[in-house]
Amino acid sequence: MRWVALTAVAPVAWGANYYVTHEFLPPDSPLYGAALRALPAGLVLLGLCRQRPRGAWWWRSAVLGLLNVSVFFVLVYAASQLLPTSIASTVMAVSPLAMMLIAWALVAERPGIAHLAGAAIGLGGVCLMLLTGTAGVSVPGVLASVAAMLVSSFGHILTKRWNAGTDVLASTAWQLTAGGLFLLLVAAAVEGPPPSLSTPALLAFGYVTLVATALAFAVWFIGLRYLPAGTVGLVGLLNPVTGVLLGTAVAGEVLTVQQLCGLALVLAGVVLGQPTRAGRRGGSRTPLQPAPDKSAAREFSTRNPLLGSGGTGAGAAPMACRDE
Repeated sequence: MRWVALTAVAPVAWGANYYVTHEFLPPDSPLYGAALRALPAGLVLLGLCRQRPRGAWWWRSAVLGLLNVSVFFVLVYAASQLLPTSIASTVMAVSPLAMMLIAWALVAERPGIAHLAGAAIGLGGVCLMLLTGTAGVSVPGVLASVAAMLVSSFGHILTKRWNAGTDVLASTAWQLTAGGLFLLLVAAAVEGPPPSLSTPALLAFGYVTLVATALAFAVWFIGLRYLPAGTVGLVGLLNPVTGVLLGTAVAGEVLTVQQLCGLALVLAGVVLGQPTRAGRRGGSRTPLQPAPDKSAAREFSTRNPLLGSGGTGAGAAPMACRDE
């Protein structure tokens, strides 16, 4: 439960990120917006871990940085600007189901019949929520959100597969730095000079960089190291829940009855698709990584200053075969 609670920080921060991006960041500079989110976060984590890539991690960092950072951040930025906060975050609710299917192919975590049924119900809920003719639902925004969900799901499971004893904080820093540098070059070529930022925008970028990126990605990748993909996907439900709550309570957005029913179907489908007891029943393979013991947790908190010395940090004992 400690690893679940730590992992939960990420989807809550990401759910709030939709509102912050939509309300405070410049809408016409998605490339610079993504670059200013990724690169400073990567440099902060590099300053904390002080490790450089070795061997295959030079090209792995580039690949994962492109998937998990460059492409994903631009798509999320665009979706956040084109869609209401509640809609953009709800589309991402399908990501746990996508992660299950991708994990089946890449890391042999096979979903059962209940998982597939949950995927069908979740997709039906998304269709009910978005294909009802409701005004204000942007088709490009929906496509951007769906693409972001698919890209991130694949990138996260690929990270899980590649992590072979690499420090989580270090691998996260390499991905963010590589993706941020690529975004900065493309932004300079496509969008020209960087946009001028007001004080609220600078404060918003501070949250997006430090909380929704540096901290959130570190704890998310830790969760993928020590928990099955299905369990992490269930924790990811806090993303759309946070987005919907902020969109309705703070941004004044209103959901129709059909959209609320669609959201309920999405949540029901994802809950149904969780392999909480599949490993005990033989329906799926056991996780690649056994739960860490207390000594590993102590080493984890000692080696990574990002989360202090509270006993649950971001780079615990080396893991067998995944990377994020």
